[in-house]
Amino acid sequence: MGKCLSEQQVQRFRHDGAVFPVRAYSEAGIAQRMDWLLEIEARRAGRLPPALNAKAHLLIPWLWDMVHDPAIVDAVEDLLGPDLLCWGTSFISKNGADPRHVTWHQDATHWHLTRPVAVTAWVAFTASRRDNGCVRIIPGTHLKPLPHRDSGDRLNMLGMREEVTGDFDISQAVDLELEPGEMSLHDPLVVHGSEPNHSTERRTGFAIRYIPADVAQTQGLQNSATLVRGRDRGHFALETAPEGLFHPAAMRRHAEVLRRGMEVIFGTARRA
Repeated sequence: MGKCLSEQQVQRFRHDGAVFPVRAYSEAGIAQRMDWLLEIEARRAGRLPPALNAKAHLLIPWLWDMVHDPAIVDAVEDLLGPDLLCWGTSFISKNGADPRHVTWHQDATHWHLTRPVAVTAWVAFTASRRDNGCVRIIPGTHLKPLPHRDSGDRLNMLGMREEVTGDFDISQAVDLELEPGEMSLHDPLVVHGSEPNHSTERRTGFAIRYIPADVAQTQGLQNSATLVRGRDRGHFALETAPEGLFHPAAMRRHAEVLRRGMEVIFGTARRA
């Protein structure tokens, strides 16, 4: 038995590339956090701009706390071990009747890590179901990287608009349906995507990307990461907690972190 996950859940992750649902917060606890998010969005024309959404935990203290919360991290430790870094965070939202979607892809394609070993904790702030565009995976596709191409699709929510071109069976897709406060944990190589939101209600999740501390960056400027638990191995510049909500000092640090992160993710594409 691990700190959070059962042996059966760990084995399911190893076999399928994902495990769900895992309860992280009560419905009341996640509803409070959703209210905090809505308050932030209301002050910014109804949305969190993309530049502030990338590694938002470096700007928003309660997200910094979520990234470190044992309710999430204990489960991640069961899969990755005790020395953990947070490599990235972002909200992924679709409004009602939103035609945008996420093409089938593998997360690690543009991460440029020394090993494709990571866990994404996808925490449901609202119900995430098939009709509102929940995450879907192809179990067992996490065993090797597959080729990708630019889909050319402007409704593709991925930053590089990538889609996988390797061989996999869509008929085997599994819907990672979650209730508010539950989370899914998935491998960076499992093929996954999501369909448009066909419902009238918003679907929002918070994605936290964790890596073991012995993983490093393979190219670009030295990227940064947040030490979450255990011992740092010195591969990343360590990030610091925000002094307050969108505090000026945190905003300055975040801008530099974002610049370095874009160099890592988009640098190869520009040079190709």
